[in-house]
Amino acid sequence: MDRKKFQGAMTALITPFTTNGIDEASYKKLIEWQITQGIHGLVPCGTTGESPTLSEKEHEHVIELCVQTVAKRVPVIAGTGSNCTAEAVHMTQHAAKVGADAVLVVTPYYNKPTDKGVYLHFKAVSESADIPVILYNIVGRTGKNIAPELMLKLSGLKNVIGVKEASGNLEQMKSIRQLCPKDFLILSGDDALTIDVLSLGGVGVISVASNILPKDVAEVVNLFNKGKTSQAQVLHGKMQELIKALFIETNPIPVKTAAALMGLCQPLMRLPMCEMEESNLEVLKKALTNYGLLK
Repeated sequence: MDRKKFQGAMTALITPFTTNGIDEASYKKLIEWQITQGIHGLVPCGTTGESPTLSEKEHEHVIELCVQTVAKRVPVIAGTGSNCTAEAVHMTQHAAKVGADAVLVVTPYYNKPTDKGVYLHFKAVSESADIPVILYNIVGRTGKNIAPELMLKLSGLKNVIGVKEASGNLEQMKSIRQLCPKDFLILSGDDALTIDVLSLGGVGVISVASNILPKDVAEVVNLFNKGKTSQAQVLHGKMQELIKALFIETNPIPVKTAAALMGLCQPLMRLPMCEMEESNLEVLKKALTNYGLLK
């Protein structure tokens, strides 16, 4: 299993909508643009893709559409997580069947399972299909943190190759790097912490910002990996105002709004996601203009 292919900057893709379904044309155009801009990988049907509001049929279709459009040019890591283990297993098996390169599986949310329950959940998912599994640890959305000791146990499961760490806890990430095998991948789940995670031995980022900044987010990782850390820090620093604006409201509301302002998709979200408050929208527009993405 080649783990190196899952390093770099990977975009947690938004899902463009029409008033009654998936905007396939905009989705394909977005994917093509991402690849030509130099992104290292794509992640359909994550939280940023509004996966909780997709029907099962839509979820499967969006993953399949992404795989077909990408055509093996970059890795596709399909979001297949659920707080229902049987559903996560089904989605993982489907992703493997249609040719995804890996799956991203979030900690079961709302249920707040015990550590044993979390382990058994990921064990069932990882054994259900022959496809690499990247765990997704984001306590702010799930209510359950994967502590380093549990991460070590999970790293021994069949097909589990790494984690998207969005706990925001750098000390925890340092412990995970020290405890887990050297080839266990740590990917940043926070755009603001990309440099910090890379400095701790992380190998990349699954990014929200790269929906609108694919070239620059990829370049931050490229520069860091070439040993040009000061240049990576300067470029990453330039992004901070915009990154902050992209999280001024719950993701993916601001990034999808930004994408719409840039003409990448329609400004359509599904409830409970809704349009931005006017004051926050002005902050976002200012950040986009300052970065040169809007005139």
